[in-house]
Amino acid sequence: MARGTTASFRDPRIALPFLLITLIWSSTWIVIKGQLGIVPPVWSVSYRFLISAGAMFALARAAGVRIGLDGRGHALALMLGICQFVLNYNLVYAAELYVTSGLVSVVFALLIVPNAALARLLFGMRVGLRFALGSAVALAGVALLFLQELRAAGPAAHAIPIGLALSLCAVAAASAGNVMQLMESVRARSVAAMLGWAMLYGSLIDAALAWALYGPPVFERRLDYWLELLYLSVVASALAFWLYYRIIRAVGPAKAAYSSVLIPIVAMAISTVAEGYVWSPIAIAGGLLAIAGLIIAIGSRRTAAVPIPD
Repeated sequence: MARGTTASFRDPRIALPFLLITLIWSSTWIVIKGQLGIVPPVWSVSYRFLISAGAMFALARAAGVRIGLDGRGHALALMLGICQFVLNYNLVYAAELYVTSGLVSVVFALLIVPNAALARLLFGMRVGLRFALGSAVALAGVALLFLQELRAAGPAAHAIPIGLALSLCAVAAASAGNVMQLMESVRARSVAAMLGWAMLYGSLIDAALAWALYGPPVFERRLDYWLELLYLSVVASALAFWLYYRIIRAVGPAKAAYSSVLIPIVAMAISTVAEGYVWSPIAIAGGLLAIAGLIIAIGSRRTAAVPIPD
């Protein structure tokens, strides 16, 4: 998809990848649950992105993209790796020890909020009143969803605020990595190459952190663990990120961001079946508010505050 071309979701080359990444990223929240066991989460994150880096480099090669970077490019990839593939994912894995995967996905649907705030602070990109209103409505919806969890948790209610805090920190880290895409020095470099190196650097830092905290690598004997890891690495990381950035280049960040509206709906539906999540009236109201708020915010003409990778 060449620079400057226009496309719409009526084009199967746009619509099909868009639906695919929405389904993929909706499923990852529940798949991550299967990674929580005898293997410390940080080791699982390291394994995931080491495999992802190899897959990303292979994908870049297949697409004819040069994977080499100059010194400045490697420094930027390192920064991206720390934000996106060290802080973000380790916090997500940790959050899922305390709250359901569906709720973590709802919190992540609010990624557009810190994206806009950081873009305004660092790059002077303004957001309109409609965007601010939608963000407030969505935040109110998330608050209701967690209120439901607090009521349902009983003796385990103390874990919910921990899960929420970890999720919000993960969102902040992801947002920092996203807003990096507004930097001219990042946009001037290949997305595939930047992602491959960022994943590699992230996995190595994750491994160092894991070794410091838990000692030598721990390996799971369950076959399903490794099948899930392969899915998360190749499909949900390398392939999905590559497809997503191609869609952004084709239709722009505002339209591409509609995936963030669909993902929590699908993810919480999966959570209902797989984890027994119960939709009380409060939860239903919270979900509707969150989705409505995101639709309002994304509908703003100033959604260009969402990062635009080159």
